[in-house]
Parts: sequence; structure tokens; C-alpha cells
Amino acid sequence: MTRHLGAAMAAACLTLLLAPGAQAAGSASAAASDSASAAAAADNPYERGPAPTPSSVEALRGPYAVGETAVSSLAVSGFGGGTIYYPTSTSDGTFGAVVISPGFTAYQSSVAWLGPRLASQGFVVFTIDTLTTVDQPDSRGRQLLAALDYLTQRSAVRGRVDAGRLGVMGHSMGGGGTLEAAKSRPSLRAAVPLTAWNTDKTWPEITTPTLVIGADGDTIAPVATHSEPFYESLPGSLDKAYLELNGATHFTPNSSNTTIAKYSLSWLKRFVDDDTRYDQFLCPLPRPSLTIDEYRGTCPLGS
Repeated sequence: MTRHLGAAMAAACLTLLLAPGAQAAGSASAAASDSASAAAAADNPYERGPAPTPSSVEALRGPYAVGETAVSSLAVSGFGGGTIYYPTSTSDGTFGAVVISPGFTAYQSSVAWLGPRLASQGFVVFTIDTLTTVDQPDSRGRQLLAALDYLTQRSAVRGRVDAGRLGVMGHSMGGGGTLEAAKSRPSLRAAVPLTAWNTDKTWPEITTPTLVIGADGDTIAPVATHSEPFYESLPGSLDKAYLELNGATHFTPNSSNTTIAKYSLSWLKRFVDDDTRYDQFLCPLPRPSLTIDEYRGTCPLGS
């Protein structure tokens, strides 16, 4: 019995002797982890959300809960109103923003699926209606910019938006308008035209990182006369990419599409948020697959 008690006391003494060192080591490890996190935040204060994974960039919803607010056409000028989708949390500070235009004869409902999908990943997203459904690309470009100005200066969620980190997207003539907007406002951080249509085929003036998305089965804006020349005419020094969807049509961007969402999100994260964690989905260049007919691009990114 005495032997067992002595052994127990020795073990207790050993624990007491080791504990300070163990605690110090644990504290040092925690401090190193905190320091690494602080360093990462200092390197890029615009990162929003957890580190991405292949499944997270394809998910229907990201980590943020999303609110939405309708904007009446009667309350704005220069565009036709729309719907703003935004992360409800304010604990991470402000967010980058993107405005999305529909195409010829279409309404915001045709691109509405992108609103909550992108907002839940950490963006303020504004899907807009145009002044008339037959507005041409140059008009849609001006309307995208008017909507960005409203979003950052007068909207109910302007306090959630970082006005220095903005992007534009659009479908069909709205995609043509996306190119027009990027040409007119070089300060934009990203542009994503979706099966875009425009009579202007060359865009050497654009300095905004641009992801052109076309569709192999598009008969309204065939890639040979629209998306491909748009992409090829962009400056060679620009961060740019061309994604041609496989088995897709002109109207594929009008409904939920994992490939469009994955690469649009990665592009916006990389260039609106400067988030290099998303480089992995853009470089090396994605290879042809069941959903990708072709992918071209400039790597490395951020040159």
C-alpha cells in the first residue's frame, strides 16, 4: 500500500514539474498559430470566408446567410431597379460587390440564381432590370455602372460594400454591356461576360481582369464570332481567361449551373478580393471535361 502511495505521489510530482513546460509549449503553439493567422490577414485583409475546397466552390450556398432587398425602378435613375443580395453578417467588415445585367428581352429573374449563390460566398450582388428589355450593349454597360454607383452611394446596404472592389457580369447583351462597362471604367476589378453578344468584336482597351464564358452550342452569339474574338482581342498582358461550356446553349447562364458558378466565383474572389486561395481553381488551366469544351487563360495570375 505504501509502495502504491509513493508511486502515486511521484507521478503527481512529475506532472507538476512537467506542467509548466507543457503549458508553455501549448501557449507558444497557440501564439504561433495566432501569429500566422494575423500575418495572413495582414497580407490580404479582403479574404472572406473559410479556405475554399473543390466542394465549397461548387456548393449551392456558401458560409454566409443571405438577405435581400428589392429596389424599385421608381427609386433610381439610369437603370431599371433590381434586387440586392448581401451577407447578413457584418462581423467580417465590408464586402466586394458585383452587378449583373440580364440579356435582350429578359428581366433580372433570368440571372437571379447568381444573386444568393455569390452573396453566400461573401459578396454583395445586385441583379438589375434594364430601362427597357431591348436596350443595346452600350446602354447596358452604362446601366451596370449606374447600378454600381447607386449600390455604393445610395443603397440601403452601401455600408456593407467596399466601393474600391467592384465587378460586373451580364448575359448575352448584358455580357456585351459587361465589356462596355469594363472599357469605360478601368477601376473595375473583374468582369465576367456570359455568352456575350456585341457588334464590337475587339476590346484592346480593357484593363480589367476578364473571364469570358461562351457555349459550344450557342447559335445566337456563336463563340466563333463573339466570345472567342472578344477574348483574343483583350490585351495579352491582361489577366484573362476563356471558358467554353460543353453541351451548352446561349441560354445556359439563365439557370443554375455549377461550372459557371464555380469559375465566376473563383474569378471574382481572385480579382475583387485579391484572394490567392482561389488560384488553385484557375491555374493550372482547367482541362476539357464533361462540362468544359475548352479553357484558355494567362497563368500565373495577378501579373
